[in-house]
Amino acid sequence: MPDRVRRVPYWYFEIPDQPGEGVKLFEKLRDQKVNLLHFTAFPVGGGKSQVDVVPEDQAAFAEAVKRAALHPVGPKEAFLVQGGDRPGAAADVLRKLTAAKVNVVAANASAAQGGVFGMIVWVAPGDLAAAARALGV
Repeated sequence: MPDRVRRVPYWYFEIPDQPGEGVKLFEKLRDQKVNLLHFTAFPVGGGKSQVDVVPEDQAAFAEAVKRAALHPVGPKEAFLVQGGDRPGAAADVLRKLTAAKVNVVAANASAAQGGVFGMIVWVAPGDLAAAARALGV
């Protein structure tokens, strides 16, 4: 299965770095019927965590966060890669960016049962066009 690469919008939320705060956010999104293609959460210091989300439907997400009185930052852009799992799947993606002299700010990847692979890649805003060309988007 060839990789499918998409340039995707993402938003982020800053939430307290406390037990249960992530669940509160995700329950609000669930209650608004928001389907996510991806999320990543990590501490940013000062008692806060950042939760990046890639919604399946941007317009529905925009309406949902209004209804739920949520205030995400964004949209920003990243690259979502989905394809068949294989040894070196992440290296294949990263090699293309390296050849284009694009620095990866962050990346996150996972494989799932059934032989599928998914990866999200963040690059600096000034590198988005070069990364898109390198990844064939």
